[in-house]
Amino acid sequence: MVFLLLKTSTNLSLSLIDFLIYNYDEVIYMDEQWLKELPLTEIISVTPVGGGDVNQAYKLTTSDDTYFLLVQPNHDADFYAGEIAGLEEFATANILAPRVIANGEIHGDAYLLITYLSNGIGNQADLGRLVAKLHRHHNPDGTFGFDTDYEGTAITFDNSWTESWSDLFINRRLDKLKDEIIKQHLWSAAELAEFNHVRQIIINQLTDHKSEPSLLHGDLWGGNYLFTDIGQPALIDPAAIYGDREFDLGVTTVFGGFDSDFYKAYNKAYPLSEGADQRMKFYRLYYLMVHLVKFGDMYANSVQSEMNQIVRNLG
Repeated sequence: MVFLLLKTSTNLSLSLIDFLIYNYDEVIYMDEQWLKELPLTEIISVTPVGGGDVNQAYKLTTSDDTYFLLVQPNHDADFYAGEIAGLEEFATANILAPRVIANGEIHGDAYLLITYLSNGIGNQADLGRLVAKLHRHHNPDGTFGFDTDYEGTAITFDNSWTESWSDLFINRRLDKLKDEIIKQHLWSAAELAEFNHVRQIIINQLTDHKSEPSLLHGDLWGGNYLFTDIGQPALIDPAAIYGDREFDLGVTTVFGGFDSDFYKAYNKAYPLSEGADQRMKFYRLYYLMVHLVKFGDMYANSVQSEMNQIVRNLG
C-alpha cells in the first residue's frame, strides 16, 4: 500500500487535517468530518502506517492517548467481527494484544479503533513462550473452529464448529483454496493431480495424529507480532481459530521473522509431538496457497515446491 499525505486546508487547527490516501486501485478522502465522527477527544495528529495488505491503517494521537485505526473502504462494520472476536479471546487467555475501543461505519467505510502498542526491542525466547501460552489455551468442549468466519479481501473461510480438525483444515481451507486457484486458472491438470495426491497424504497423516483445539493466532507471520517499548512480546491482527497448534508454527516458517530462540523456547514450554516438522509443511502449503490466490503467479513456484517436498518426504 502506498500513501501520500497531503494537507489541503490552511484554516484547520493542527489537530485536524484533510488528507488523501492513495491505494493501488482507489483513492479515499478522509476529511475533518470523517475524523470527527470517531468516538475520540481532540485529534492532534494522524499518521498513515504501512506494512499490511488488507486494511488502511493509521496512528491517531489525541489530547489524552494514542490509538490505532484500521479502515476497510466500502464495507460495513461487521468486516471486523472476526478480528474483534479474536482480540477478545486473546484477552480471555491473558495474551498481550491490542484492546478494542470502538467499531463502526463512517461514510460507508468500516473502521476498528484499538489501543496503540508502542514498538520496542525484545527477545525471541519471550515471544516463543507467549505463543506457547496462547496454544495452551484449549477449547474445553474439544471442538475446532470459531464463532466467526474468516473474512479476507481475497477469500473467506467457514469456521463453524466441528469435532474434526482434518475436516476443518482439508475440507474448508485447502479445498476452498484449490477451488479458487482453479477458478483463477492458476493450475494445470498436472498440478491439480499433484494437489490431490498431497491432499490424500495429509488426510493419512492427520488421521494418525491427535490434534487438540488450541487457541491459534491464525495468521502468525513476522508482521503480526511486536515488542512493546518495555520489551514485552505482543500479538496483533489475529485471525483466531481453535485448531492444531502446528498450524501457527507452520505459518511462522514461511516468511521468516522467527529465529531458533523462538522455537527452542516454545518447545521447552510446550513440547511438540513426533513428526511435527513434517506436518508443519501442510500449513506452509496452505499459507502459500493463500498467497497464490491473493497475488497470483508470483507464488506458483513456491506452492509447487512445497507440494513436491511433501510428496518426496511422505508420499
